[in-house]
Amino acid sequence: MLRSDAPPASSFLQRRVATERRAQPEARFADLSRVVQLLQDPISSSLKERQIFILKKVVKRCQRGFLLKDLADIGQILNLCAERVTDHPEYPKILCDLLQICGLPFLKEKSSDEMKFCSAAADCLSQMGYLMRVPLPEVRQQICASVISFYSRDKHKPSFDGVCPTHVDYRGLLVERSGLAETLVMSLALMEKQLSVKLRLLQTLQILSRTSEVNCRLMLRAQAAQKICFHMSEREPSGQVLFRSSEILWNLLENGSGEEVTAQLSNTDCIASLKEAFLHQLLNGFRHYDRQLRNDLLVLLSLIASNPSAPLIESGFVKHLTLFVTFPELKSHNPLVRNLKLSFNHEDFEMKKLLLNVIVVLSKDLAALQLFKESRVMLGLMLLIKPRSSEAQSGRRSWTSSQQEELQLQALAALTSLAPLMLDDYMTCQANTCLLLLLDWCLQDDSFSGRGHSFHGTGGRGGKKAQMRYCVRVLRSVVCLDSEPLRQDLCDQGAIGQLLGECGRIAALTAEILKINCVCVCVCVCGGVLRCFTARPEDEDAVSLEIQIDSQFILSVLCEGDVHRKELFGSDGVEMLIQYLSLDSALIFSGLGHNKLLLSTVDCVWSCVVGGFGTEDVFVAGRGVDLLLQLLQRSPRHMLMTLVGTLLELCENPQAVASVQCWRGEGDTSAPQLLLQIWRREEEETGVTRDRHGMIADVKRPLVSRHQDESSSSSRDVSAAVRDVSENLRANIYCIFCKLGFERLSGLSAEDLVTLGIIRRYLDFKVGEVLHEVSVELWNEGATPVSSDEEALKSLRRVSEDTAESVRSLQQSIVGRQRQEELQEERLLYKEVKPTNHTQFCRWCLLYSVWCALISIRVFSRLASLISRERSRPRPGGITWPERQTTASSRSSSGCRRNGAPAAPTRRQNRPSRDPRLKTPSPINKP
Repeated sequence: MLRSDAPPASSFLQRRVATERRAQPEARFADLSRVVQLLQDPISSSLKERQIFILKKVVKRCQRGFLLKDLADIGQILNLCAERVTDHPEYPKILCDLLQICGLPFLKEKSSDEMKFCSAAADCLSQMGYLMRVPLPEVRQQICASVISFYSRDKHKPSFDGVCPTHVDYRGLLVERSGLAETLVMSLALMEKQLSVKLRLLQTLQILSRTSEVNCRLMLRAQAAQKICFHMSEREPSGQVLFRSSEILWNLLENGSGEEVTAQLSNTDCIASLKEAFLHQLLNGFRHYDRQLRNDLLVLLSLIASNPSAPLIESGFVKHLTLFVTFPELKSHNPLVRNLKLSFNHEDFEMKKLLLNVIVVLSKDLAALQLFKESRVMLGLMLLIKPRSSEAQSGRRSWTSSQQEELQLQALAALTSLAPLMLDDYMTCQANTCLLLLLDWCLQDDSFSGRGHSFHGTGGRGGKKAQMRYCVRVLRSVVCLDSEPLRQDLCDQGAIGQLLGECGRIAALTAEILKINCVCVCVCVCGGVLRCFTARPEDEDAVSLEIQIDSQFILSVLCEGDVHRKELFGSDGVEMLIQYLSLDSALIFSGLGHNKLLLSTVDCVWSCVVGGFGTEDVFVAGRGVDLLLQLLQRSPRHMLMTLVGTLLELCENPQAVASVQCWRGEGDTSAPQLLLQIWRREEEETGVTRDRHGMIADVKRPLVSRHQDESSSSSRDVSAAVRDVSENLRANIYCIFCKLGFERLSGLSAEDLVTLGIIRRYLDFKVGEVLHEVSVELWNEGATPVSSDEEALKSLRRVSEDTAESVRSLQQSIVGRQRQEELQEERLLYKEVKPTNHTQFCRWCLLYSVWCALISIRVFSRLASLISRERSRPRPGGITWPERQTTASSRSSSGCRRNGAPAAPTRRQNRPSRDPRLKTPSPINKP
């Protein structure tokens, strides 16, 4: 029985049909070209309602996205709708709906559709960008939203009706090929009065430039950096314009051309906009976000400052920056910094470091240096490098100890660049005294322990090595200048003793009183930089070697050419140099920097020891000459020039000459032999022509090398013969032999004597080279000398050739004498060896004959024993060996007779047979 309240059956059927219809995919337009034709047909131009109905139907049936094959028609539909937005109020809504669908991933029916319709898809996206010309804010907002949605990496729902969405990488490629980013940048000029649209557009550009280098290149082609920077200082309550603009500029710097970005920002309008934005964030910003944005703008400014053509000084920006560099170290009544307060947090600390970096970049401009002088930048840096213990004040907010350390190191690094350029301010601020006090503080043992976190703090963790490194580096940068008052001030302050160190207290500087901000600082100096490292060789690393090299360089510059300063260098300095020269020469190839240390040590010997009578005597007495020769024997070629030059200068001292003559190195090599070996290696390196015995091969040009010929053909400014004197070691070696003498040199071989003959006439050969060059130049210039001059040139060249011939004859006589000596030694050796060899030969022959006889006797005795044993052995059948021979002979004879043929005599009949078939059978077995 049916219930009365049950629903009718028709309702179940209708619900089922509706459910099936919803489950089925929506039908799409078979051909969108008919829609385009309807919109373009002039006959249907008045049928607005019909067109709107068809467009709404297209929107309804394409809710999941457009097919790739339909994008060409979709582009035309979008363009036609954009042209008619003013004709009917429904067109803007339809256009926004179509653009919203364009934000979905394009759909493909086949895998080949991506390649087949790639051009059409790029054109469709490009058409979207051109639609920014439509003045309606909602359309522009929708375009930006669609681009963001299309370019984003969010996962979209896959389709189930036989199509699938395109991959995100393919969509990114389409955006790059369409040039959409360039179009959007050019549309920025249309957003002057639409702030919300501008924010949305900046967000879109930020997303497009985040990872794509192609988009950044397209944006820069449209002058994106200049256009965005020009509008970034506009007042906007939320601050999004400044934030988005700075992010886009950062993306362009990271993914685009940094030089192009800097060039676009280097104009007056952009710098003025940056200046206004930076000052607003600095003076009015109070949030963490504001401080970070302020620092980002400062980094952009430092990049612009690297461009020499940027009008930073003309805009007045540099003058404002110099005030902030010296704040809060120096007080100022300028309105910009009068009420400025720092929180001394991490963002303020980063701003301080960025400001120090900016002034180093700006220091390349001389006009900026004048502004630095007016703002007392040098004094601010001097206050920053002071040790913290000297300025500690209770109840005053300041940087933390780690921040103070980093600022101190960066201020020292900035001084390295600024001090040589601002020498007057450097001397006015008594910077030498400040640096020597800081150096003394570095040498003291206290509780200070460096963190070593920053870039400049490398190698300084747990100590003061980083501060010492930059302090010595600043001193090196200023002593390189040709300023005698500065060097004299350093010597008066006791820099030589402080760098060297003594066993007791340094006599040159016992106490210094320095007044900085009405604070008296008393310093007592003990020890020294070099002694600090030589006392602890186990702590040696790259930073330690750099400090020692710089210290030795400073000493070399201070003592060079001044006898009084060489006396201040004293015996303690000489002993330290000897200690450095005693280093293992294998450390040259360690890669840590010991080769530079040894070179700086040799240079220090040249500048601080040579020329001072007391220091030379101490150096020679401490076996310094022997150490130099030992280093000369083991060093590579690039270190030989300095070593040989130093040795030549020392040979002015007679005691040094005696030490050179008495020296013996590895393999019992003497100093003349070592110098002659270096000469031969030098000629081999430079390509001098010699025969196989080392003799002169070309008497007209006995010293000319291959490199000298090449340089003479390529340069006419300086004589190649004269330039050759300073470019290789031969001139120095010749001068050393002039000190040692060319006679009474013991231990030289014939090869050494051949080379010595060339060295002895080195100066005469050089004169001949110069005369030859003079003749060649006259010939090339077409100048004919007068007869007397020409005769003089010929006679001088003839003398030079005769000298070369005489040297060659001497060399030939040396080689011939060597051959005669070798032959004589060989004959003597043969005479000594011949009787002994004849006696030994006869003895061996006798022993051999006896041995052969013994072997023969043993063999014959063995054969005899075998024969006797064979004869005495019993045979089968009782037949002895003679009887068996007879029986075998008779059988053989009878067999032959039975066959009717005479028996031929055989060798077998004369000896017994071992064949068992020939044995005689026993009588028992016979029948």
